[in-house]
Formats: sequence, C-alpha cells, structure tokens
Amino acid sequence: MSPKSMDRRVKYTIMMIKKSFISILKEKPIAKITIKQICEEADINRATFYAHFKDQYDLLQQIEDGFLEDIKLHLASIAYSATERESVSALERIIGYIKENAEVCSLLLSDRGNLDFHKRIMMIAQTQFIAELKQKKELSAEDAEYIFLFITVGSVGITQKWIVDGMKRPAVEIAQMIFTLTEKVLL
Repeated sequence: MSPKSMDRRVKYTIMMIKKSFISILKEKPIAKITIKQICEEADINRATFYAHFKDQYDLLQQIEDGFLEDIKLHLASIAYSATERESVSALERIIGYIKENAEVCSLLLSDRGNLDFHKRIMMIAQTQFIAELKQKKELSAEDAEYIFLFITVGSVGITQKWIVDGMKRPAVEIAQMIFTLTEKVLL
C-alpha cells in the first residue's frame, strides 16, 4: 500500500472523527461526551481514536487549533495601513471562511465550545494591532488595548449574530460593516 493512499485514509478517518464529534457536541456538552460515543458515530474503534487524540478535549483543542491557524493566515493580510478595499477584501475572506466552516464555527463560538476560545481569537491579532495602533494614533498601550478589545469583541459579536441568523447577508456586507464600525472607532 502506498504512503499516499494511506495518508488519504488517515485524513479521511480524522475528518470523520471530527465530524462525528461536532455532531455529538451539538447535542450535549463536551463533559458528557464519551470516546465510545465518538467512535460509534465515526464507525471506528477506540484504538483508531487514540492513535490520533488523547481524549475528547484534545480533539476539541485540535479542531480549535486548526481553525485558529486558518484565521491567522487570513488576519495576516490585514494591516492598519491597508486601504479600505484591501481591508474589506481580507475581512470578506475571513467571513467567507467562517461561512464555509459554519458548523464548526457556530459550535466553537457558542457556549458548547471551549470558553477560552474567544480569548485565543482575540490574542491572534492583539500584538500586531496594538503596536500599529500605538504608532499610528500615538496612543498609550493601555488606550490601544481598550480600543483593540472593543473592536475585537464587537467583530466577534457581529460574526456570532450573523451565524445565528443563518448567514443570510453576503460576506462582503458583514465585512464592510465590521470595517466601517472599526473605522468610526479609530477616528
């Protein structure tokens, strides 16, 4: 058997474990989810589960880490000095990514996910944003941090509302709203 076909099977197995876990997480809190339930839902044995994850908390952590890595890549393209078009385009890509991964995002941003997840989202951009904000607006570190928290919590809140509302509005509209509100705060 070639390593490439083995890699596809391993990737498929991991994907099925994650999908099964997310399906169960919709119905019950993580503390009430057993490895047995995940394995039955994914149609795998426990040894296969443990070959990839320590427990359900490690599985959630890996799902969160993968999501955050993808968001980091998108956020890296946003700079305080970017034009409106560039910023809205970058935000639209993030919102589009969230829409493509709506099932996972809605769980991660809900009370069923890890409570520290929101903090981890905010920490991604904090250092870069605050440094740029201090330099461009000549603010103290403390003021820059307050502004950053206000913008980040608001952006996450808008995104959560959009997800709860069924993501009916186009991603570009949500991106433009976040950009416009951020610009108003920064002025």
